[in-house]
Amino acid sequence: MREVTEVLAAIESGDSKAAADLLPLVYDELRKLAAARLAGEKPGQTLQPTALVHEAFVRLVGGEHPQGWNGRGHFFAAAAEAMRRILVDRARQKKSAKHGGQRERMDLDAIDVAVGDWPEDLVALDEALTRLAAVDPKAAQLVHLRFFAGLPILEVAEVLGISPRTADRLWAYARAWLHDAVRGSDPS
Repeated sequence: MREVTEVLAAIESGDSKAAADLLPLVYDELRKLAAARLAGEKPGQTLQPTALVHEAFVRLVGGEHPQGWNGRGHFFAAAAEAMRRILVDRARQKKSAKHGGQRERMDLDAIDVAVGDWPEDLVALDEALTRLAAVDPKAAQLVHLRFFAGLPILEVAEVLGISPRTADRLWAYARAWLHDAVRGSDPS
């Protein structure tokens, strides 16, 4: 603890090397603090504790004007506040129209590409699948194997010579693409 206080005093006095000495001393505690902060966030948070620690650390120590801290406790309180501000800034950014804030997230597994009993739906799906084949032949082939042949994703991956994870991502993409195409919007 005393070493942290000494390094903080060195940073305050303008020692540029002291900031590099500080991170290893406080990293574990900052990481725990970041993990606790992120645990309280809504699901879907893409920021990881490590990234939050580094961004907060840069805000605290990386500025042109060194900040003064009255010891270790004050530094960690400032770190917690920096993390809170980072999370608030990210939340505001996500809500902005530029970053899709007006759009509603949908679970791709909930989207059903299956067609109804009407021939028009089958025709629309066929036309959409033809357009998908022109844009992404591998995705169209995956749809044929999954949707029409009924193969599980592991077998489809093997047939296409791709990893199961890649096949899963491609299946999600193709389903969303076809869903938009059948509904009349231009997915490409």
